[in-house]
Amino acid sequence: MHSPIVDIKNLIHDKLSIAHWQINAGQKACVVGRNGSGKQYLDKMLIDDVTLESFERFVVPSPEQVKVVSFETLQEVYENELKIDETDITDCIDDGTPARDFLPVNQHQNPLVAQFSLSHVMDKGYRLLSTGESRKLLILKALLDHIESPHLQLLICDNPFDSLDLKSVNELSDLLNTLSDYGITVLLCLSNRDDIPAWCEQIAIIDEGKLIDLSGIDEQQIQRQLESLMTDELADVAWPEHLEEPAPYPHDYLVELQNGKVSYQSDIIFSELDFAIKPLQHTLVTGANGCGKSTLLQLVTGDHPQCYNNKLSVLGFARGQGESIWQIKKQMGIVSPEIHRQYRVSCTVLATVVSGFFDSIGVYQQVESKHTDIAKQWLAKIGMLQYSAKLLSDLSFGEQRLVLIVRALVKSPYLLVMDEPTQGLDEVNRHRVLKFLQTLDQQQHSTVLFVSHREDEFIPMFKQHLAM
Repeated sequence: MHSPIVDIKNLIHDKLSIAHWQINAGQKACVVGRNGSGKQYLDKMLIDDVTLESFERFVVPSPEQVKVVSFETLQEVYENELKIDETDITDCIDDGTPARDFLPVNQHQNPLVAQFSLSHVMDKGYRLLSTGESRKLLILKALLDHIESPHLQLLICDNPFDSLDLKSVNELSDLLNTLSDYGITVLLCLSNRDDIPAWCEQIAIIDEGKLIDLSGIDEQQIQRQLESLMTDELADVAWPEHLEEPAPYPHDYLVELQNGKVSYQSDIIFSELDFAIKPLQHTLVTGANGCGKSTLLQLVTGDHPQCYNNKLSVLGFARGQGESIWQIKKQMGIVSPEIHRQYRVSCTVLATVVSGFFDSIGVYQQVESKHTDIAKQWLAKIGMLQYSAKLLSDLSFGEQRLVLIVRALVKSPYLLVMDEPTQGLDEVNRHRVLKFLQTLDQQQHSTVLFVSHREDEFIPMFKQHLAM
C-alpha cells in the first residue's frame, strides 16, 4: 500500500476549505471545478504559495518536489520571453528562446521528445509555438528534468488537454498515464467532465472554494455530483442591447485571400491557400497544432507582418493600400490566446470590457455612459457583474477569458474572429459562449470566424469549414 503524498484534514483558508482529501503516491487523481471555483488556490496551496489559516493535518511534498503546468505558468514564461526579447538590440526579429533550450542538454535526443510530437519544433522560438505546443513543452521539461535529476513527486496539470488537437489529446493522455512508472503522481485540475481520462483513479470536486473528495462513493453518485456542479443558473438573463443599430455590410466578401503563403526562413507554414468569407458565412477552421490556424487569423486581423506580403482584402480594405489597421479593427471583434497574453495592463474587469469599443488594451479616453451600461449588461450575462471593480489579473484564467470574449462582443462587429475562445472555460461557460454565437447567427449581422479543436463545438451554424 502506497503512503499518502497528499493528506489534508480540516483545512481552512480564505478561498479554500477541505474536510478531508488524500492522494496516495503513484495515484492518478483529478479535481473538477467551474471557473473561479478555487482551483488556482489549490495549485498555490500545493506549492506553498498561500498562508493557511488553520488545519488539523497538512501533508504535501516540499515545493521543489511539485511542478504546476497551467495557463498561468505559460503566461509567466511568455512574459519572461518578452523581457529578454533582443529584437531592438540586434535589429533582427527575436522569436524567443528555442524550444530545445528549455530541455536538459543531455535529454535532447530522448525518445520522449518524439512521443510528445515536439521534434519538429525544437528549433522554433517559444513565441512561435502554438498554445498546445508550449503546454506540451513545459510538461516534457518537467519530466525530462526529473529523468536528469530525480526529484519530482507531484505533477499538477491544469486543463492539459485544452487547445490540443484530438491526436495530441490522446498522445498526452497516454503519456500522463505512464508517469507513475517514473515515480510521479499526477493531479489533473479540470473544468470539463469530458476531459476526465478513463485512467483517472480518484475524483474530487471543488465548488465555491470547498473541495469534496468523491472517493468511496459509487459511479452513479459521482456522476450526479458532477452533473449538479455543472448547472447553468444564468440561462434567462436578457441579451445585452446594441450600442447602435448596425448598417448592412456593403461588400461581397468580408475576407478574401488569394494564393496565401506564410513562411519563416525555409519553414513554410502554409502556401497556395485560397480562402474567402461572405457576409453571414460563419466559418470554422480546424487542423493539427502548429498547422497555421492562428497564423491565418493573424493575417486577417492584421497582427501578422506577412499580411502585407499577401493578396488579402479584409472588410473592404486591400492590405497594403494605405489602410490603417484601426480602420479595419473598428468593425472587428477579436478573441485569441495572443490578446489574452498581451492584456497585461492593470485594468478593472469593467474597463476591460469597455476597451472592446476602442480596440485597445486598457482604456485611455473618455468613456460614455452608454458604453458602460452595455458593458455591465454583458457582465451580467456571464454572471460577473459583481466583479466589475476587480482587476482582471485577480481573476482565474477562465474568468479572464470569459471577460475577453464579451469584450469582443460589445460593439456587435461585422466580423468576430475567435481563435480557440473557449480555452480555459468550464463546460457551462463553453456552452454559454456557443449559445451567444447562435444568437448572433439569428441576429443576421455579425459573421464568425472560429478556430476550435473540440468536436462538440462544431455546431450547425458554421456554413464553411476550412480544414488546414
